[in-house]
Amino acid sequence: MKRTDVIVVGAGPAGLMLAGELRLGGVDVAVHDRLPAPAGESRALGFNRRAAESLDQRGLLSRLGEFRWGPMGHFGGVRFDLGMLDEDHSGVLGLSQARTEAALGGWLDDLGVPVRRSREVTGLRQTPDGVVVSFTGPDGPGEETARYVVGCDGAGSTVRGLAGVPTRVWEPTRGMFTAEITGAAPRPRPIGERLPGGRMVVCTPVGAGRCRIVVHDPDLPARPEPGALTFAQVADAWRRLTGESIDDADCQWLWACGNAAALAGEYRRGRVFLAGDAA
Repeated sequence: MKRTDVIVVGAGPAGLMLAGELRLGGVDVAVHDRLPAPAGESRALGFNRRAAESLDQRGLLSRLGEFRWGPMGHFGGVRFDLGMLDEDHSGVLGLSQARTEAALGGWLDDLGVPVRRSREVTGLRQTPDGVVVSFTGPDGPGEETARYVVGCDGAGSTVRGLAGVPTRVWEPTRGMFTAEITGAAPRPRPIGERLPGGRMVVCTPVGAGRCRIVVHDPDLPARPEPGALTFAQVADAWRRLTGESIDDADCQWLWACGNAAALAGEYRRGRVFLAGDAA
């Protein structure tokens, strides 16, 4: 059975960055991800100044291609001017998560870190000197052993559940619709427009002729059914809040979510660690 120093589960920004840092420290590391290829969809559209500084320290900003620095930021929807701070970076706007992941993936290629795709973790078994990881892969079920495992597999972390980490959960109270569209030009609202009743809409360009629209509304379902959202529902919600019609737009992708939150009760259990949204 193959043995690795560290298996990182999840090929998002947190997992890829961690794998690169470990490799620079001389660690034999591999990344496992359940998807067959990087997702083309980008839930995140940028990152803050601290992330930019970390990427710059590793010479990674140049890999991201063209992007625009944005002087305005927000915390919990409260706007503030980052330009008032006497520092080099003022946050990055309009940079898709897909581009960030592609840049980090190229960095790992250069470092010789394997990213093993179509591997869905199905079990963890801790031993005195390691962790046996069971997975389903392109060739069927398999196992691999590592000294340590790090779960970077998102808010619904499989690793967190398999490790038996207790988690505090806050139930959702409101919903949100997101869509990327072409063929329509709603009025730009790049960091959001607040509306009465705790509502907010966002419209920001994301490149290639696309714009992203987001609808925050307490009247939307807090527990959306996976895969049930239609663009007609998004367009109806947008028109109801803004008075603008996007009915004739072409929808490239859409997503519904609630505002549920979860926090791991511990970030390490034995030889299993959690990082990123998994924590």
